[in-house]
This record gives sequence, C-alpha cells and structure tokens, in this order.
Amino acid sequence: MAEQKVDQAAAKAAYAHKSKIGGQALVEGVMMKGAFRGAMACRLPNGEIDIETWDIPAKFVTDPQTGEQKIVRPWYVRVPLVRGCVGFVRSMIDGYRCLMKSAEKQYDEEIDAFCKWKKEIKLDKMPEEEQHSRFAVWLKEQREKTDAEKSKEDKDYVPLGAPDAETLEKRWDYLQKAAENYDYEEPSKFEQWLDDKLGDKIFNILMVVMMVLSLALSFGLFLYLPRLVVGLIKPLTESSIIRSCAEGVVKTAIFIGYMAVTGCFKSVRRTYEYHGAEHKTIACFEAALPLTVENVKKQVRFHPRCGTSFIFLVLIISIFFGCFNPYTIVWQRVLFSLLLLPVIMGVSFELIQFAGRHDNLLTRIISAPGLWVQRITTKEPNAGQIECAIAAMTPCIPENLEDDEW
Repeated sequence: MAEQKVDQAAAKAAYAHKSKIGGQALVEGVMMKGAFRGAMACRLPNGEIDIETWDIPAKFVTDPQTGEQKIVRPWYVRVPLVRGCVGFVRSMIDGYRCLMKSAEKQYDEEIDAFCKWKKEIKLDKMPEEEQHSRFAVWLKEQREKTDAEKSKEDKDYVPLGAPDAETLEKRWDYLQKAAENYDYEEPSKFEQWLDDKLGDKIFNILMVVMMVLSLALSFGLFLYLPRLVVGLIKPLTESSIIRSCAEGVVKTAIFIGYMAVTGCFKSVRRTYEYHGAEHKTIACFEAALPLTVENVKKQVRFHPRCGTSFIFLVLIISIFFGCFNPYTIVWQRVLFSLLLLPVIMGVSFELIQFAGRHDNLLTRIISAPGLWVQRITTKEPNAGQIECAIAAMTPCIPENLEDDEW
C-alpha cells in the first residue's frame, strides 16, 4: 500500500512549483544546474563538503510594454526537436566533466600516503604509545619532503617545519578519522609505472580513455548487439514491425539488466543513493518547503523529469521509428538507426517536457515506465548524502522564482 501511494505521488507530481533545476549524481556528490548557475557538492575523504559553483551565461532584453527584464534564450533552445538533441549533448558533456572531477576529489595525497604507511608497518597492531611516536616521525618526514618540493617550485614558499605537539595531535585525529572512510587500494606495478612516467597527466589521459570506452560500450550494447541477436532469429525478421519490437525488447532488457547488475556494486549503489538525494531535494524545493534534511527525507525519490526516464523513453520511441527501417543487414540497420537518433532524442525530449508540464492520464502513461525504472537507479539516501544535494541545490535557486518556472 505504501509503495502504491509513493507511485501515485510520483506520477502526479503535483508540486507547488515546477522547477527548471535539474541534476546528476556524482561520485560521492551531486551536481545541479539552474537558470543562471550550476553547482556541484562532493563529500571529501575528510568528511567535509566541497562546493564548486559556476555561472551560466544568459542574455536579457527589456520588455517595451512592462519595462521588465526578460531572458532571451538561444534559437537552439527554442526550436522543437533541435533543443532536445542540443540539451542532451550539453548535459552529457557537463555531466561527464563533473563526474570526472568528483572522482578526482576522492583522492587525497596526504590521506593516501597515511593509509599506505599505516598498512605497511601494521600500525594498528602496535601499542598506542608506539603508534603516536611513529606517527610523529612519519609526519616530520612528510613535511620535510613537502617543504623540499614546494621550495623548488615557489621561492616565496614558507616551509611548514617540524610539527609541534598540538599539530601532531590534530593531524593524528584528522588522519585517523579520514582513513576510516577513505577507499585506499594498493596500486599495481602497472599503475605505479604509469604514475612515474606520466605524473599529473595520467588523470586527463584516463578521462579520455574512459570516455571512448564508454561510447564504444554503449554503441555495442544498445545499437549493435540487439540487431545482431534479432537478426539471428529468422521468424523475427520477416516483418519490420516485429523485428523493431524484438530489437526494442532486447535493448530494454539490456538496459534494465545493466542498471540492476551495476547497482549491486557498492560504489554504484552509493551513486544511486546520491541520485535519490538529488530527486528528493528537487521535490522538496518544488513543494515550497525549506531545504532541510528532515523535509527532504519525506519526499518521494522518483521524478518524471529524470534522465533515466528520458533514456528509457528514447528506447521506447526507437521501437516506433525502427518500424520504418528498410534495411535487413545488421550494419546497415545500425547506421540507419544512428542517423535517426537525433530525431528520436528530439521527440523524446518534447514528450518528457510535456509530461513535466501537465498532469493527466496521457502524461501519467508517458511517465510511468521511467518512474518504474527509477526504482533501480535511485535508492534511499542517508542524511549526509542529502546534505550534499542541498549544498548543490542552494546556489542554483534564482532570486526571482519566475525565472525558474518549468
């Protein structure tokens, strides 16, 4: 009964204010984008929340009749179908950039060095007095190393020097606490070799490699594999409608299966929890409630404007357009589908826009499949994850709520 009530509330989406603000779950954080500002908030290994904000350029003109300032949106944001493709590409670029940046923030050189040293000498098995004395030596050596490196880079650098008793105590407490939540993993010989050879460049290179691999995986799983599988089953290829439906079923099964399997991994599940925090925070704002952890917790974690709903809608719409694919050879069907992809994304975007603005039987039907899939891609967040989502949301709220109307 409780599940049914949640579903009805999610499908109805009868909020006091329908906002343009959208977001994305990151690695231990959340990214939000509003009309004039974007922000990302990440939980650092030391437990603090790191917040980055950036302005989103906007052009204004004065209304000759009222004298009010109005936003002039670029043509590609106003033209139907085109705005869906442009919006998707821009969201992918911004989302990937923030995702990689959030992953980078999870690495802390000092905490990483402490975890490595602690593991090597088996610090936890030593008496408490010996732990403190060894830590004092280690911290002094670390500071000397830092001073030597920084002095070469900056002539005005002020050396840290040997730590006093108070500093030792503070750093000991800080690093011990930080190490409890820090995901330390011993680097392999290959990783160590890459770090020695490439240094700071390694992260940018890995970003490019991961992006290429992600695109290749998406192409293989959702474009090539379904058509290959269905093409091997002769009875399904006799009719273009049956073939398109079969390919759509395979694509949908792969998509849902992929989300469900990856959700079994701890790191991905935590991302799904941040995804839930993002949705709940937006719902809390749209309900015109103060953004507090208690208020956000009460909200539903499913939202009709979710990116998951958009992707799932793309899969469904692609079944309809696939019926007009005249080719039977796999690579030709894939190429034709690629050419149709911008149109499919454009139509899907217009439908999800329509569902976001209206509440009727048709929009509930449109939203229902995506809301159902969000059971997999969103999980209930904890208080700390909600705090991150609130921290990302707050800078994105414009002073004039009329500028944020969906």
